[in-house]
Amino acid sequence: MPTVHVVHLRRGKVAHEGVGIAFYFRALNAAISEVPTAEAELPAVFHARTSDFQDVTIQVTVTYRFDDPSVAARRINFGIDPYTGQWLGDPLEKVAARITELAQQYAVEHVATSGLVDLLAKGLPTVRQAMFDGLVQDQRLAETSIVVIGVRVVSIRPVADLEKALETPLREQVQQDADKATYERRATAVERERTIAENELQSRIELAKREELLVAQEGANAQKRALEAAAVKRIETEASAESTRTIGAARADAEAARLASYADADTSLLLALAAQNASEHLPNIGTLNLTPDVITQALSRLAAPPAAAPAVTPATDAAPVPAPPAESAAPPER
Repeated sequence: MPTVHVVHLRRGKVAHEGVGIAFYFRALNAAISEVPTAEAELPAVFHARTSDFQDVTIQVTVTYRFDDPSVAARRINFGIDPYTGQWLGDPLEKVAARITELAQQYAVEHVATSGLVDLLAKGLPTVRQAMFDGLVQDQRLAETSIVVIGVRVVSIRPVADLEKALETPLREQVQQDADKATYERRATAVERERTIAENELQSRIELAKREELLVAQEGANAQKRALEAAAVKRIETEASAESTRTIGAARADAEAARLASYADADTSLLLALAAQNASEHLPNIGTLNLTPDVITQALSRLAAPPAAAPAVTPATDAAPVPAPPAESAAPPER
């Protein structure tokens, strides 16, 4: 493989050596080692105790490679079976165990000097740096040609009960903040509702004031119209009264003039005019029956000499003389 360094020993001497080489060999007198040259990642989980005697679990990943595969092949058994091509032992497991023990040693030494709270809060970078510095400077790894490229601290966690206890204050604080936010949101909503209600009430008050002004103005307008109508009615009444007085006076004058014209008239003439006036107000006469007695009495009255008119005295109980209408100057013809 292009990531495998092969060392071929024949009779104790190096016959072939290199990365990704191919050659012929005799299985009876050949010793072949295969050392991987690619970078490898080693995950590890181990426990440590803080300065306040609390257990923590540290999960890390170490990246390493072999700087000189020839040195690694001489210090660690990477020999393979020439018939199967499989390692005769477990070299990578031995390398992993060595790196894990060294990493745990440096991590435990550093964690033992820190408290739990500080370690959980700020311990990741410090633990990573302590492990990296220790592994890079370790003499045993350098002698085996193992080069540590990087260290990643995935997590540092206390035991479950302690972790829950440590999370409780923060959870309570978060819950309090959530409750506070909820209360503030409710308070804001209530304040907005109150503002809206006040605005609506102010609008209703303003509308009521305007309605009051409108009613007052309408009342003033109605009163003004009533006063104007009363003034017009009074003027019309006064004009009607004046016209009635004028017409009454004219009629009185006409009546007085008409009565004055009848002052020297004969009694029979006045009776005739009265009869004429009365006849105009009688219903229509379809048939008139005259008996001899009525005719005789009427003729005897017409043939009798006229009697002298009695003197008119200002007695209050005298019956008024009916006045003929002005337009009937002569008796109608029969």
